[in-house]
Amino acid sequence: MPRARAHPQPPGREAAPLPPELHRINRHAAGVDIGATSHYVAVPPGRAPEGGDVRAFGAFTADLYLLAEWLIQCGIETVAMESTGVYWIPLFELLSARGFDVRLVDPRQLKRVPGRKTDVLDCQWIQPLHTFGLLAAAFRPDDQTCVLRSYLRQRAMLVTYAAQHIQHMQKALELMNLKLAHVVSDLAGWTGLAIVEAILDGQRDPRVLATLRDPH
Repeated sequence: MPRARAHPQPPGREAAPLPPELHRINRHAAGVDIGATSHYVAVPPGRAPEGGDVRAFGAFTADLYLLAEWLIQCGIETVAMESTGVYWIPLFELLSARGFDVRLVDPRQLKRVPGRKTDVLDCQWIQPLHTFGLLAAAFRPDDQTCVLRSYLRQRAMLVTYAAQHIQHMQKALELMNLKLAHVVSDLAGWTGLAIVEAILDGQRDPRVLATLRDPH
């Protein structure tokens, strides 16, 4: 089957390329590659006072303050960073407190955009994408909601741990051939815990242990 040929533009109607400035949404944008021990930051070309558009910073608190000061010197107003584990949280909160518009980016967004070269650092890829408005910020609740969410997650974790420990108790009783879980509906209830505590105190008489049951 013959291949279709592109129709040439009529004379005098060639599409003129738009100036690059018209495509740039965030002209004062920086990109940060988050790591456990170091962060790599890329700023627009020619912004760094001492030269070099990419700079590496440590992950300690003093290093984060130096990173923020360097971004101020480079005239940066908005920063995009990839959500890597929990390593992004200290830098995100510090930059937000310093007045930067910080955007947390889902790593899947970076993979959807084609054209990345293998010799380009992650921060050098995030920075132009953020400049041209190709990165959407992930949802980040306010401070009070974050505190409440931490409490709820901690509660759910403790409930999960408690259930696992009850299973450990049941297994230990079965290994000792104590069928308490088969005669008590809730091992962690008032009756179950009273009998277990009596056993731990040295009580071995089943008749005495039976008197510890709840009358209901």
